[in-house]
Amino acid sequence: MEREKKTESPMLKLARFIVDKRKAFYLIFLASFLFCAVSISKVHVNDDITTYLPAHTETRRGLTLMDEEFITLGSANIMVSNITYDAAYALSLKIEKLPGVSSVEYDDTQEHYHDSAALFTVSFDGEEDDPDTAAVLLQVEQLLDGHDYYPSTTVGRDESASLQQEMTVILAIAAVVIVVVLLFTSKSYMEVPVYLIVFSTAAVLNMGTNFIFGTISFITNSIAIVLQLAMAIDYAIIFCHRYMEERDNGLDAREADIAALSKAIIEISSSSLTTISGLVALMMMQLRIGFDMGIVLTKGIIFSMLCVFLLMPGLLMLFSGPIERTRHRNLVPHINWFGKGVIHLRYILPPIFLVVLVVCAVLSNRCDYVFDTNDADFGNKPDWQLAEEKVSRTFGQKNTIAVLVPRGSYENEGKILREVADLEPVTTATGLANIEVEDGQMLTDEMTPRQFAELAGVDLELARLLYQAYGLGVEEYGAIFQNPDDYAVPLIDVFEFLLEQRDKGVVNLTGEQADKVDDLKEQLDIGLEQLRGENWTRMVFVADVPTEGAETQALLSQIRSIAQKYYGDDVLLVGNSTNALDLANSFTQDNMKISILTVLFVMVILLFTFKSAGLPILLVLTIQGSIWINFTVPVLTHTNLYFLSYLVVSSIQMGA
Repeated sequence: MEREKKTESPMLKLARFIVDKRKAFYLIFLASFLFCAVSISKVHVNDDITTYLPAHTETRRGLTLMDEEFITLGSANIMVSNITYDAAYALSLKIEKLPGVSSVEYDDTQEHYHDSAALFTVSFDGEEDDPDTAAVLLQVEQLLDGHDYYPSTTVGRDESASLQQEMTVILAIAAVVIVVVLLFTSKSYMEVPVYLIVFSTAAVLNMGTNFIFGTISFITNSIAIVLQLAMAIDYAIIFCHRYMEERDNGLDAREADIAALSKAIIEISSSSLTTISGLVALMMMQLRIGFDMGIVLTKGIIFSMLCVFLLMPGLLMLFSGPIERTRHRNLVPHINWFGKGVIHLRYILPPIFLVVLVVCAVLSNRCDYVFDTNDADFGNKPDWQLAEEKVSRTFGQKNTIAVLVPRGSYENEGKILREVADLEPVTTATGLANIEVEDGQMLTDEMTPRQFAELAGVDLELARLLYQAYGLGVEEYGAIFQNPDDYAVPLIDVFEFLLEQRDKGVVNLTGEQADKVDDLKEQLDIGLEQLRGENWTRMVFVADVPTEGAETQALLSQIRSIAQKYYGDDVLLVGNSTNALDLANSFTQDNMKISILTVLFVMVILLFTFKSAGLPILLVLTIQGSIWINFTVPVLTHTNLYFLSYLVVSSIQMGA
């Protein structure tokens, strides 16, 4: 016995230590489980995929500027079907009176009423991500209760919560299926509780430690636990089968546990490296959501292995008696005939596989990838997506495109607004230069003192004095002091100057004058908050085009060309369409890189694992072939595929 202990391998010594110190590991995992269970609530989930775009992309730069310089008030397009125009008009007036609703756009044009369907464009006082705005939208929906209505809006929409609910259902289904399969394939019914304890612990440890990253994406948060379930159960099955084999060979529970663990550590570690290599390749994407998914899933694999290596040996010892008492006959049918058949067809199947491989390699490259979740062919679409499709079919697409240009030239902004508004797909154009104040007068129109006095409702002499004072502070209008009636100043500039002087107490307004100025100020504030920042101006266009596609890209190019005529390269386009375009460009580059790196990583690992040059090539070719076959299915069924689905599935499939 002394000699045996001296000649024990390091792996056997490690296994013996883990099994013998199992009670200490119980305490460690119990404390870790409790800590991580509490920490899950500290994990911040980010539901904005655009934050993971590279910093140099147009969308990311534009969104950063808009966050810094503008606010975006909430709005909603709400369609009511099977209603007369008059009844819809009465409803629009009721909606407009609700607290928190700033305006309702509705008229008898084709854009707002046709075929017994009305479309209300509702604007709110609060920002689109403000909970109070969502509460106002709920009041609007309650007002419409009893009508056949369809709200199309981002206000109050929580896609991460919707995805989390769906993934919870998927997880429940997967858990039931896995339990049934385990009961069917196990040698003892008591193996199943051991598996479930190991997986639950690994899942909680992974979710509870995500707080170390600060923020994780809602996609990663939703899919990680399902993918980890598959991996953790796989590792546990390998170890448990080893344990049952050693028991069948006559070893007692302790020795069987030690022997099985010493072998399983090597097998499971080698197996996990291929999966981790695929995830490491995913982490090298330009689109940083790849890193987000890769690092969390890699951590999940590590925790799964730790639970199998350190917790499961103790559980097998703890439940060794019940495991033996609940043994059952093998429920898996013998399929030797299948293996024999494959061997007999060994000269026929490889050529067929190669032909299928080539065909599927070509077809899979024709897979229609989409980069906006709204465009994906989901079988179970959420209510908000069904509502948006209903509105789009009846009143056309409402694709919003924002254009950011340097602040400073109202004239150029007006030209851009007019030229873009003339483009056929564009239905709405909004900017400071086309906000009507009164009787065809725009917010940025240049006005003389007399015109300003009439519009603002102030005395002509006060207007002249105001212009002269304004000229003292603006070099461009320095000579205005001599004869203010000869000069015209943009309405927005002189009006802001009036408000500034009023706030300082230099100008006193009373009665109707004060009321008129307050009304103008309210209109001005709505425009300025959303359309003018400290250094940039925003123009917003709505077009009847889909989020993605050749038609949309052509429109984006036209809008960009028009804006660049006046501002050169200092133009940024922002919206779901530019977001999808940037994601597509990143995906195209990342896809090739990930495929090459994954194949290289896996081949190197297999080369050292099998110590053979030919076998790694054969294995990689087999798995890559299965990936091509898998992604040929969407092509043959004429359905599109959300690009992240490809990245996750191909990486995990290669790791398998």
